[in-house]
Amino acid sequence: MDENGAAPDVEDSGLHDKLPISGLYENWFLDYASYVILERAVPAIEDGLKPVQRRIMHALNEMDDGRFNKVANVVGSSMQYHPHGDASIYDAIVNIGQKELLFDTQGNWGDIRTGDGAAAARYIEVRLSRFGKDVVFNDDTTEWQLSYDGRKREPITLPVKFPLLLTLGVEGIAVGLSTKILPHNFCELIEASITILQGKEVTIYPDFLTGGLVDVSNYNDGQRGGKVRVRAKIEEEDKKMLVIRDIPFGTTTTSLIESIIKANDAGKIKIKKVVDNTAADVEIQVHLAPGVSPDITMDALYAFTECEVSISPNACIIIAEKPHFVGVTDILKYNTQQTVHLLQRELEIKRLALLEKILYGSLEKIFIENRIYRDIEECETFEAVIRTIDKGLEPYKPQFYREITDDDIVELTEIRIKRISKYDGFKADELMRKWQEDLAETEDNLAHITRFAIEYFRELLKKYGKGRGRRTEIRAFNQIAANVVAANNQKLYVNRAEGFIGYGLKKDEYVMDCSDIDDIIVFRADGRCVVTKVQDKVFVGKDIIHCAVFLKNDERKVYNMVYVDGKTGVSYAKRFQVTAITRDREYELTQGTPKSKITYFTANDNGEAEIITVNLQAQSKAKVKQFDYNFAELLIKNRSAMGNILTKYPVRKLTLKSAGRSTLGGVDMWFDPIIGRLNRDERGEYLGNFGPSDNIVVIYKDGSYELTNFDLTNHYEPHEVLLVKKFDTKLPITAIYFDGGQKQHFIKRFNIETSSLDKKFLFISDAKNSKLILASTDIRPRLEIVYPKTAQKEQTVEEYLVEDMVDIRGWRAQGNRIPNDKFKDIRWLEPLAVPVEEPAEASGAEPATDEADDNGPETSEEAATDELANALTENTVIPEDGGDGAEDTGSAEEADSGEVSKGESKPKKEGKKGSDPKSQLGLFE
Repeated sequence: MDENGAAPDVEDSGLHDKLPISGLYENWFLDYASYVILERAVPAIEDGLKPVQRRIMHALNEMDDGRFNKVANVVGSSMQYHPHGDASIYDAIVNIGQKELLFDTQGNWGDIRTGDGAAAARYIEVRLSRFGKDVVFNDDTTEWQLSYDGRKREPITLPVKFPLLLTLGVEGIAVGLSTKILPHNFCELIEASITILQGKEVTIYPDFLTGGLVDVSNYNDGQRGGKVRVRAKIEEEDKKMLVIRDIPFGTTTTSLIESIIKANDAGKIKIKKVVDNTAADVEIQVHLAPGVSPDITMDALYAFTECEVSISPNACIIIAEKPHFVGVTDILKYNTQQTVHLLQRELEIKRLALLEKILYGSLEKIFIENRIYRDIEECETFEAVIRTIDKGLEPYKPQFYREITDDDIVELTEIRIKRISKYDGFKADELMRKWQEDLAETEDNLAHITRFAIEYFRELLKKYGKGRGRRTEIRAFNQIAANVVAANNQKLYVNRAEGFIGYGLKKDEYVMDCSDIDDIIVFRADGRCVVTKVQDKVFVGKDIIHCAVFLKNDERKVYNMVYVDGKTGVSYAKRFQVTAITRDREYELTQGTPKSKITYFTANDNGEAEIITVNLQAQSKAKVKQFDYNFAELLIKNRSAMGNILTKYPVRKLTLKSAGRSTLGGVDMWFDPIIGRLNRDERGEYLGNFGPSDNIVVIYKDGSYELTNFDLTNHYEPHEVLLVKKFDTKLPITAIYFDGGQKQHFIKRFNIETSSLDKKFLFISDAKNSKLILASTDIRPRLEIVYPKTAQKEQTVEEYLVEDMVDIRGWRAQGNRIPNDKFKDIRWLEPLAVPVEEPAEASGAEPATDEADDNGPETSEEAATDELANALTENTVIPEDGGDGAEDTGSAEEADSGEVSKGESKPKKEGKKGSDPKSQLGLFE
């Protein structure tokens, strides 16, 4: 080789010159990558088809005679154009056929829901659908090229007059890039195309043949970086069974059931069995284990199984022989304008054809009616015949849209004598008139091409839109916290002295049930806390005083604590929350001085504040050696706050005197009607402030009501719910319903007298076609009824005060008939005002929070002020220079060791997650 790496020239010996090796791999790889991108994996924007799909469509069109063809024959015909094996052609045919748009199919074509494959190519049959023939093919507007072997011609792209790419969707992996365009709804795409032609902006979202639910809040117009979440449609059949009706796109009933079984085996959910009853419709029954909540299990199915999948679209298409990443809206706009362009070309071709028909018809009429054919009887040559006819047509030439050529005259000479003898001028004029009308209509359509395109799309919608409504329901999903809905499949144990926690310490102290994905919060006697992932066995530090499952952002969990500062010996009391924390990082709860330690600690699920008794050491100089302290007097601060001084004297022991009530008050709840869930984030309708004993009443559209608690895991299907309110026994429910048995409308008012939770009660007639129309919980509702126009009177509107129409009775009562039952519309008006009552005293104290203290510990001056206030409150004397203390009732041994009696009750043997009994501790060794 030479210095450039090139091979030396070879003498003429019948061999080709050798090529340099450098750069070959790069060039060959680029050529191969370009071939795969352009010829195999990525569709063209013009027709939305990959080359194999386009060749299949062309082969089917060539074979089309109105009858079904064996798929094996179609595969063979397609191989004349597609230089690859038959397997890829067969797979592409099945893929198109299962989308139920371009093909009419016969035989077993498989099922995308169950994952069953199609039968062999020799058993199934196919032909083009009417839609495929109408919108995909037109030889006059098709651009052609030679097939790979040069024997036949094939289309470069097909003249598709429809956004086919977005309807079918596509997925492909090329060299260096991939594409994933999700399918969209047939009717919505047509309506969106019309909207684009009207000059308005559009937004389109995916729609899947498998149905289900889709959250498109992060769709990002189908571009890279976007994401959609697709869920199965799960219904609560009863408290013991859930039924899956639709499955997410990209899954099958088989894979979904396998994921449910796998989650159950891993302990994430608790079910008895799964039964697949899928036939014409999907039906997967999930039988629940005894005592398992259907709502929590439903969320767990979304969190741990294929009942929810995330799909990342990536719209990549070929434009001008190059791949481009664009949004689906831009694709739709391009396809819409391409449809307009193709319709314009078809109209121009039709216009030219009509002009030619009119021209030849006029020539024929002149040639026959003016007997020009007789002038050629004496001509001896064909050239003389042409000149004679041309001379006879000379006076009429100005009326034609183009010049008359010899070819036109030759056509006149080919008219048979029989046609001349039977020529009917009247029929010819009628035909010419029809052509003229068609020409005028065509030219008008060309002049108003946008209007014509809109009418074309509307005709498509009318002709082919039936039965193609949206299958996937668009909904906003709530984020499901996996650790909240995971089944408790492990038990948490602790070895307090040695500092180990985990679910493998079965010989140590049992704490509570947990799941294997939970975080555990641990508090130690040295005044530090840490959150760590639950494991089989993990060291978290010695002298553990409290450990439990940690719930992030739990604003109801409040910790009450007393600690001794190791530097000053002063005891501080504090109340704090731990809402967010970095895992495996230790946090100081004291002032961080050496030998500081916690002497009293409780964990309170609902912000309870207890009263403790403080016993000081006998040798202390305090005059009052025993006093009570109420934690309700403390504000709830952050975990780094120093706290208030409890006493500066040595403490002998701290004991619980009495349990307290919550200082947080009730919980404000909202109902989001879009997703059908409760929340505390101020989304949707405000329901009110809820205490522990409060409930929610749900009025369903089927005429039933249900009482539920206000747990955030509750599900309320938006399409089934009419009303969601805070339950008040004194609040009457007003309902208007149609009785299908009596064919009458009734109005009733009743108070809910049942107390069963999570049980539906039907309060309207159970006759067929009975339905609830309106419902209200207003105390003094008003009603407006619109009566239609009749022959005797005009349309009238009547207003009624409901309390004058019907009395409050039992929930089973039928109610009263509505006057003049044949109304046009009925609706609520603003209710009458009710006398304002004095608000009832709220249970519990106001929420004790202190935002001003978030910046760190209190100043010494503030602490001294707090000490003085506490001393005055508790009648504790703070001597100036140490006076004699009162007689100590405790033993010397207790005073020396610092031990106190513990107010902690023994933990229950088996506890549920989130129901850990309040942990109370005294002074720890």
